Amino acid sequence: MKKILLLHNEYKEKGGEDIAVDSEIALLESRYNLKVLKFNNSIEKPYKQFISFLTLSNNQSNKLIKENIESFSPDIIYIHNTWFKISLGIFKLLNTYKIPVFIKLHNFRYSCTKSFFFKNHIDSNDFCPACGIENKKRIFNKYFPNSYFKSFAIINYGIKFFKIITSCQFNLIVLTEFHKEYLEHLKIPKEIVSVYPNYINVDSAYQELKNEEKYLIYAGRISAEKGVEELIKSFLDAQLLDVQLKIVGDGPFREDLMKIYKQDNINFLGYQDNKKVLELISSSNGVITCTKLYEGQPTLLCEASLLGVPSIFPKNGGISEFFPDDYEYSYDMNIKNDLTDKLIKFYKNIDRYEEIGNINKNFVRKKLERNKLISKFENIVGI
Repeated sequence: MKKILLLHNEYKEKGGEDIAVDSEIALLESRYNLKVLKFNNSIEKPYKQFISFLTLSNNQSNKLIKENIESFSPDIIYIHNTWFKISLGIFKLLNTYKIPVFIKLHNFRYSCTKSFFFKNHIDSNDFCPACGIENKKRIFNKYFPNSYFKSFAIINYGIKFFKIITSCQFNLIVLTEFHKEYLEHLKIPKEIVSVYPNYINVDSAYQELKNEEKYLIYAGRISAEKGVEELIKSFLDAQLLDVQLKIVGDGPFREDLMKIYKQDNINFLGYQDNKKVLELISSSNGVITCTKLYEGQPTLLCEASLLGVPSIFPKNGGISEFFPDDYEYSYDMNIKNDLTDKLIKFYKNIDRYEEIGNINKNFVRKKLERNKLISKFENIVGI
């Protein structure tokens, strides 16, 4: 049985990437001798964190990973998130071994350190106009309002990670064809880039939770780049008086939006765990998003599809790759009132709700089918 060493640095607050990694671990451990090393960003000794930030290397993590490589003797090393406990120093260590290394890029953080990957990142020559990944004169921009040091650290990390990604020394795995095309835009040979989406498993029990209440649900971070206010405005413009908009999640804009939008059909539900979110999705008419970013794999929308629930989403990045080519409820953010028009159309044809949901379910099931993904993974890594 082939051996895989999987490395992942968990985020401070568990999010979609952590959930995706857990799902992939469950998928791979059924077929391989899988050893998982997870790190978290708890701060035990601040001075060590300070050194790691400056050097972008963590001796303690490097030592642990080295010990596991030599004792486990993996056939491949599979890396997910490295920020910040694993650190970028791991790549220098890995170059000393003749073991194939695969990096799965869940986001565009190597081009935009905060992963706020707006359209002008591709349309301009600056990979990060906000923080200056290419223009080092802007490296002291206060990217995080409360900390110059944190701003410097994460921007420095982004610059170095960008160099690692574009060095062409490691195999890269991305979630969408859109992301692969972007890497080609960076002159990275397509031979070292593979598309391999995240495995998603949703309990079929949630499919029994339908009710007669009419509502759409947004679930995610409530912030400017996620377009939540634009979503609310479009919803109100559609004048769907017998329909509710339920907004799940937290973020810097939540309290302000709650003060502005006090209509009876707009409900802010705050943070909910994943189980509750899936229950809310399963009972809804549809999931809606208005992100301004080039996203990776839309985990929430894929979960909705697997539950037979339609989605309304912008034509950004690779989102459309997880829906049929002729899907009628994606919209263009550059066309005024396009989202509003799609909302009106959606409820005008609400009797097609189940039909659309089943089409989406079959599409995602086929795309993310377990054995198909395992076979694809084997082809990518050569085992």
